[in-house]
Amino acid sequence: QVQLVESGGGLVQPGGSLKLSCKASEFTLNYHAIGWFRQSLGKERVRVSCISRGTGSAYYANSVKGRFTISSDNAKDTVYLQMDSLKPEDTATYYCAAARGPYCDDQIAHYSSWGQGTQVTVSS
Repeated sequence: QVQLVESGGGLVQPGGSLKLSCKASEFTLNYHAIGWFRQSLGKERVRVSCISRGTGSAYYANSVKGRFTISSDNAKDTVYLQMDSLKPEDTATYYCAAARGPYCDDQIAHYSSWGQGTQVTVSS
């Protein structure tokens, strides 16, 4: 059973930075791509980034490209999302999720295990 725990959310001013962490159960990162999603009030959950296994290829939504960076540390079973130049529209609950296999996909149904989420609020 894959378990994921997010941390690192909080309140930040526009233009600021936050680094989210997704701690996975042991060996998860050996077999599963990990995606970061976000959901704002009244909106659908959307993928903002994903990192695949093997090649370590990274994917970003256009809305965060150039501002967010995904990375992983297999020794720590942790995937990170560095968020820079934050905007008020980045305010959302952020979730990490394990894909059913080693490859990324933008379809939510492709992800089988989810964390509980961490709130990010960008406001002055």
